[in-house]
Amino acid sequence: MGPARLVPLSPLPSRSILARGSGWVPVGSPVFKTGGGPFYGPRWVRPPSTPAFLFLVVAMQSAEVLSENLAERLLPAVRQVMQVTDYTAGGSGLTYAARFRGRLVMDSQQAYERLMPAFRQQGMTLLFRLEDGQHVVLARPGIPSARTASGRANLLMFLLTVLSVLLAGELYGYTGPLTPRGLIVNLPSGLPFAVSLLAILTAHEFAHYLMARRHGTEVTLPFFIPFPGSVFGTMGAFIQMKEPPRNRRTMMDIALAGPVAGLVVTIPVLLLGLWLSPVGTLPQDPSRIGVLEGNSIVYLLAKWIMKGELLPSPATYGGMAPALYWVRYVLSGLPAPLGGRDVFLSPVAWAGWAGLLVTGLNLIPAGQLDGGHLMYVLLGRRTRKLWPFLVGALALMGFLWQGWWIWAALLFVLGRVHAEPLDEITELDPKRRIIALLGLLLFVLVFMPVPLRSF
Repeated sequence: MGPARLVPLSPLPSRSILARGSGWVPVGSPVFKTGGGPFYGPRWVRPPSTPAFLFLVVAMQSAEVLSENLAERLLPAVRQVMQVTDYTAGGSGLTYAARFRGRLVMDSQQAYERLMPAFRQQGMTLLFRLEDGQHVVLARPGIPSARTASGRANLLMFLLTVLSVLLAGELYGYTGPLTPRGLIVNLPSGLPFAVSLLAILTAHEFAHYLMARRHGTEVTLPFFIPFPGSVFGTMGAFIQMKEPPRNRRTMMDIALAGPVAGLVVTIPVLLLGLWLSPVGTLPQDPSRIGVLEGNSIVYLLAKWIMKGELLPSPATYGGMAPALYWVRYVLSGLPAPLGGRDVFLSPVAWAGWAGLLVTGLNLIPAGQLDGGHLMYVLLGRRTRKLWPFLVGALALMGFLWQGWWIWAALLFVLGRVHAEPLDEITELDPKRRIIALLGLLLFVLVFMPVPLRSF
């Protein structure tokens, strides 16, 4: 049985033919016939009494003819990589200009590489999809722009972020009256914090950038976001993808490159900072503490490695088993270790702790975050089923740290959108599947349920 296809409508006849009758009748008549062919029977439609309707008919028929011609032109190339069972042209209200269904006869990555030039020649983006167990090849109108920006905006934002982070580092250990002259004179004191934190953020974002370029995916240079007056002086950085990643393997490589590279810089910065940080006794009066940083498994281990004890150590466990105490403390930040021992973070250690926090936030498995990409490459579109549970979990965690309510709101609005690769047929290879799972394990190790606790 040959492939089923949409039979194009005939072009609109001339006025003289309309008068003689050929299935068409002049505008204003009660009904006229359209459609036809083996899959679309006649339809009788009452048109509006306006000559403008003729232009609408002509435009719709022209689009149908162009889509049908496109499908015919692409069919020989598609048949080289797929056993085609049917093909159709796109139409009004559809996101594709041509669709081919069947079964690929070669490796999906090789098939995509072979087909892509033919689709680009027609001004189309090639998509591979799975529908009801069938392989589907789609032609989507348009090609992602590969225009390269000058980078001046990126440089300006980076310089502003440097100044903002320098100010945050200066204020971290600033003493004395806050005067413009004092801030200018003491600005170099913020260098240890600024260099450490910017090294972490730069490693994270440029790892994304370089991995994307390695896979031939068009992305922007990193945009750094200054936030003067905040504890870190920045809201982080991001890159913008100009086109979807090629397939799940590419998506995983790009997504995980940032957190891994950032963590490679974060760990030595944190260990050095802890080595520079003294250990002392916390006051019994909570008002004298101010703020305590949160803990993750990695952060607890780093303090144990550098200081030989789990910190902040409580004055007493209150009759609770130490293991249960630490599980409760990491998850809730309770009880406050008043009178216990803790490390007083140097600016470098504060930057290292911020690196752990940023890595954990980026690995939250939702939306357009790095962790969301990892979850998508593992589960595909089933990832959307996790969205309400993640939003609900963050909302509940907001009772321990109110910042999670902001994150829950953001994910409620934006968390349902995932980056879908061009090729949905190519699966993760076994090695990358294991690496993706390790990426989610990394999230568990660095995530801080209560990032900050104020007193």
